[in-house]
Amino acid sequence: MIKASRFRPAWWARNAHAQTIYQNLLRPYPRVDTRRERITLADGDFLDLDWAGPDHGPMVILIHGLEGSLQSKYIAGQLRALVNAGLRGVVMHLRGCSEEANRLRRGYHSGASEDLEAVVSHVEKHCPGVSLAAVGYSLGGNLLLKWLGERGADCPLTTAVAVSVPFRLSQCAHAIRQGSSRVYNAFLMRRMKASYRAKFSRRDDAPFPLDALDGLKSFHDFDNAITAPLHGFDNAEDYYQRSSSIAFLTRIQCPTLILHALDDPFMRPDIVPSEREISDHVEVEISPRGGHVGFVTGRWPWRPRWWLEERVTGHLITAFEIS
Repeated sequence: MIKASRFRPAWWARNAHAQTIYQNLLRPYPRVDTRRERITLADGDFLDLDWAGPDHGPMVILIHGLEGSLQSKYIAGQLRALVNAGLRGVVMHLRGCSEEANRLRRGYHSGASEDLEAVVSHVEKHCPGVSLAAVGYSLGGNLLLKWLGERGADCPLTTAVAVSVPFRLSQCAHAIRQGSSRVYNAFLMRRMKASYRAKFSRRDDAPFPLDALDGLKSFHDFDNAITAPLHGFDNAEDYYQRSSSIAFLTRIQCPTLILHALDDPFMRPDIVPSEREISDHVEVEISPRGGHVGFVTGRWPWRPRWWLEERVTGHLITAFEIS
């Protein structure tokens, strides 16, 4: 089902860029106490998990976006909101995103659902019988939706939430290079290149020369030269086609909420799925405004309300049937 969101942007942050920048750059960092755990994957690599909240009760897995981590304010803010509501949370750091380069040559990408499978299995093993949910943002949301479609009816989650998802990766890679969105393209490309340099300056098996990185100007360039060969795809378009969550939405059997803003500067409005592209278990809430992982409201700039955290936490409490 596709329906209109009740979100109304703050009068002082009505446009997409204000929504996106205020949440991600201008917000003070939300402090939350965490405990780190490192798990070893079947291929010998590792993932770092940051746990927070009580020792019992429902558990929520948070999956960050491109170049994100617990240091991302939207992740820390949501984790704190979960803890304040009496829920347990665990942040899944994608490979190489937790202040230390991962062991293997490969890294993370939008379709690496096998890593989420490993985390879910780990949580189930160490917290038997736990009621479990997952929330994914941007790239992490795409990864989550793909995994949900792959699991189908055999899904252990009570519910899932995906926010600001690039459902059609090829179209999104093109859209972020258009108009004012080029600012975000440049910002993220700098971070992606910096991460690549930091990792492969210590290795001798780089898939692309370090001294040629400046020639990569777009997501498509980066994915064609680096992401695809590192992860077994023929090229960028093969990666986009096989990893885009749009192809998996009709197979989702877990109750899933998708939150999306039509003014998201990372993508165009026409990437949003239609009714025929989603299963009966998927609810898509569309807001005309909200930016990319923004959704900031409140009467005054010095007293903002983080509507996204409120909506996600409220949905989870309802799904877990917590009174």
